[in-house]
Amino acid sequence: MTTPRDTGSRSGGTARGGGPRTLAEELRARPDGALGGLLRARPDLLNPVPGDLTQLATRAGTRASVLRALERLDRFVQQTAEALAVAPDPCPYGTLAALMTGDAPGDPLVAEALPRAVATLRDQALVWGTEDRLRLVRTARELLAPSPAHPSPTGLGPTVAEATAGMSPGRLQQIIAAAGLPGTHDPVSAVAALTALFEDRVRMAELLGQAPAEAAAVLGRLLWGPPYGTVTADPAPHLRWLLDRGLLLPATPGSVVLPREVALHLRGGRAHRAPEPAAPDLAPATPHSAHTVNAAAAGQAFTALSTVEELLTSWESDGPLVLRAGGLSVRDLKRTASLLDTTEPAAAFWAELAYAAGLLASDGEVDERYAPTPAYDDWLHLPAEQRWARLATAWLAATRCAGLAGGRDAKSRPLNALGPDLDRSPAPEVRHRVLALLATLPPGTSVAPETLLARLHWERPPRTPAEPGAEDLRTRLARWALTEAELLGVTNRGALSAPGRALLGPKGMGPEDLGPEGAAPAHPHPLSDAEAGACAVRAAAALAPLLPEPLDHILLQADLTAVAPGPLKRPLAQMLSVLADVESKGGATVYRFTPASVRRALDAGRTAADLKAFLTAHSRTPVPQPLAYLVDDVARRHGHLRVGAASSYLRCDDDAVLAEILADRRSAPLRLRRLAPTVLAAQAAPDELLEGLRAMGYAPAAESAEGDVVVTRADARRTPPRTAPAPVPEGPPVPDETLLGAAVRAIRAGDMASTAERKPVAAPAPAGGGLPRTTSAETLATMQAAVLTGSAVWIGYVNAEGAASQRVIAPVRVEGGFVTGYDHTADEVRTYPLHRITGVAELADEHA
Repeated sequence: MTTPRDTGSRSGGTARGGGPRTLAEELRARPDGALGGLLRARPDLLNPVPGDLTQLATRAGTRASVLRALERLDRFVQQTAEALAVAPDPCPYGTLAALMTGDAPGDPLVAEALPRAVATLRDQALVWGTEDRLRLVRTARELLAPSPAHPSPTGLGPTVAEATAGMSPGRLQQIIAAAGLPGTHDPVSAVAALTALFEDRVRMAELLGQAPAEAAAVLGRLLWGPPYGTVTADPAPHLRWLLDRGLLLPATPGSVVLPREVALHLRGGRAHRAPEPAAPDLAPATPHSAHTVNAAAAGQAFTALSTVEELLTSWESDGPLVLRAGGLSVRDLKRTASLLDTTEPAAAFWAELAYAAGLLASDGEVDERYAPTPAYDDWLHLPAEQRWARLATAWLAATRCAGLAGGRDAKSRPLNALGPDLDRSPAPEVRHRVLALLATLPPGTSVAPETLLARLHWERPPRTPAEPGAEDLRTRLARWALTEAELLGVTNRGALSAPGRALLGPKGMGPEDLGPEGAAPAHPHPLSDAEAGACAVRAAAALAPLLPEPLDHILLQADLTAVAPGPLKRPLAQMLSVLADVESKGGATVYRFTPASVRRALDAGRTAADLKAFLTAHSRTPVPQPLAYLVDDVARRHGHLRVGAASSYLRCDDDAVLAEILADRRSAPLRLRRLAPTVLAAQAAPDELLEGLRAMGYAPAAESAEGDVVVTRADARRTPPRTAPAPVPEGPPVPDETLLGAAVRAIRAGDMASTAERKPVAAPAPAGGGLPRTTSAETLATMQAAVLTGSAVWIGYVNAEGAASQRVIAPVRVEGGFVTGYDHTADEVRTYPLHRITGVAELADEHA
């Protein structure tokens, strides 16, 4: 009895010349590790798991899968595939090497890198065949071969045979005669003769030596593409000379094309103007002090925490409305930018970061608003380094792109911050790759952004060129990643910080982690949730010693300001943010006390005595007299007026104050009228009445239905429990090793079942391609014999749903109308009812 691994490694049929006849046969000859590598590199081939290697090969040649695979190749491997697309099919390795290096001795780096490129294409199942018969998968050839609608990146045009298809035999004879060739008896031989002339370097040089000078200039303009040009009905003499000899061939009425063979001669045999066998170096590099970079990055990390906290603190009491289409309005984004004292793109980033970390969401109410989630309270109680690690890991894995906010989608609809259309699947990969490239540099070293972008372009060239003046998506994602990493403190001065390096894995990434020629690993393994959590722990540990120690004191000054000489402990910072307004930020934060800020603290339930005791306890300087007077004055007037809901009303024990308000012209929009000596009624809502009176310089307090003062607290509003938004993956996820092993075993077993040679069955197979059938007695006898001999048999089986399949099993027991055996296809022991087995046959001796 054989195992799937053994059978799969032996059962590959090949051509008599020693090479595989199909891609499936080449895959059949690969070891299990190579098959697993293919499935890891192209995970779309696993959905669903192919039944055998023929299905795998077919799926590997579908247009969508091939296009996805081509997009993940580096520039030189793509150039190799493009050269194969314009080469003869099949193509010997020497011919391919000549297309990449040219006739003359070329760049030795190209010759050295070419075997790696061919091996990569073979590993990706894009190329198959022996070295003397390399074949590009047909779908890849169709995608990369030149055509008028889709020019080849090589700039080459069609062959002579393709360009002359449909040309009259008489015209072909005229062309070969003008080129100095003898006439032929048929168009096929005429095309072959003209092709042979253009491919002969000596005769072609003699022919071009007779060309007018202007003709050489025309060929030079078409040489590197595009190969198409326009001509008039009466071309100039030098153009007529080229047309008469087939050096330019008609493409469409009024246009001509440079044949591929002519272009290759003029190029010296090269398919590309500038082959790029090696990745661009990350140079010149700018060294910085690693200590300075880490310290500055830690300061920026602390600023990031403060900014997120300030944003969510402001939105927990008065969050912005959610647009009907989702997202944040432009007006609210501008207001948020003003609140955070930053730009609108940066404000969109902070809002998106809080949303990605699960700290912010919409409340789901009828009047839907954004507010902090309950997870925000848990986040606030974490140490600073752990809070930062949570933000950084959420940013690294998020597919949402704040940089898109303010732009428009393909249908010219606006894209709003926190809106539904900001997901871009490649974003996490691009962010990770940007940081990984920076990690290959020595600590504290940075490179120019354009140098980094050039490297990224080589590793993953865009398939379709961007519009003039525009950048492709991956370039924009990389630029946003660099900017956001600086804002978050992952980098500083363009260099990766120690905490940022810890986010990438157990050891970050060094030069030894790069592939050949300095390329990125083609398909890096994604971090599991456990690995990502471990990276967050390491990043927090790296950041902790770099953060400044929070202070428990401030310095009060006589001009109604307070200076915080560093970061403050949370209870002090929270209370101070209620009692005073931030006037300036930096190494030291300046707070200013105003009547409105003191009233805000009183609205939160504090008394004047509480506020003065708080300032005395936390100030290293005495409480200035002007500040004490300000607190007492606001407290004396606070709550003197009471606002409640009638539509709304205003009451005060001092009727003179109410008379003063009625006489004030600024109260006209409130439409007040006296109901009693101490009560005024208003047609405005209570909150509008409160704001209107405060704008007039009063300090009213809100009143409940029971007549008590309503205390407003900043942490009053939270959304229902919300989970962080799930990233939108780019294609199917990369399978883990367990799934890969199981998939390879299943494919091998299915392939063995479909290709194993079987002894003839007693009854012939029915017409129409159905499963061969044996009688019940024959089935039972064959199964019992297989149990005694320990051999494997082939069966046709129909399950309870009526689905038919072929399987190879090794029976171990037959009793009670059931057969139990090891199913090679499922790689497990199974029991099958004998009445559902349509036919059975012993395997040929070499497979038994």
